[in-house]
Amino acid sequence: MRLNREQAWNLLTEYNKTDSLLKHALTVEGVMRHFANLFGEEDIDKWAIIGLLHDLDYEKYPEQHCIKVQEILRERNIDEDYIHGIASHGFEICCDIEPIERMELVLYTIDELTGLITAAALMRPSKSVMDIELKSVKKKYKDKRFAAGVDRSIIEKGASKLGMDLDTVINETILGMREVAEAIGLGNHEE
Repeated sequence: MRLNREQAWNLLTEYNKTDSLLKHALTVEGVMRHFANLFGEEDIDKWAIIGLLHDLDYEKYPEQHCIKVQEILRERNIDEDYIHGIASHGFEICCDIEPIERMELVLYTIDELTGLITAAALMRPSKSVMDIELKSVKKKYKDKRFAAGVDRSIIEKGASKLGMDLDTVINETILGMREVAEAIGLGNHEE
């Protein structure tokens, strides 16, 4: 079975209540939609839904992240390609399911990166992604103390597997986040 957006949102909010996790899910959904458009993918909604649900099990089952989600989705007869796509973003972190498809590699690459860009945006006077630029994100990226929990090696490994340079991945992720800026609380706040 495939999920539509409403079904995916209802499932996400059944398992997640924390505002920051919901905003992260919306962020990743938006960035996945952006990359699907960028690559000319036909199933943009599939990319977006997989992005939306990628941390479905994280709030309730943090110790079983990317493992429990498989069980939850199989109980609902969700298509195996959705399950593989979602679980593979935890490759070599919390599961052994390798991202293979381009969609999976994008999710693997941008999941951590969206966290770093969010943190960088929140440091700005505008608290917005609408005016953040590649140069300022790269400066923060190079400072290992900034957003220290972000595993930069995953971002770099993912970008390499996608055959994209890091600057392009960062810039496209920023653009994807801008598309959902209001929904994630990182829109224009200046009066």
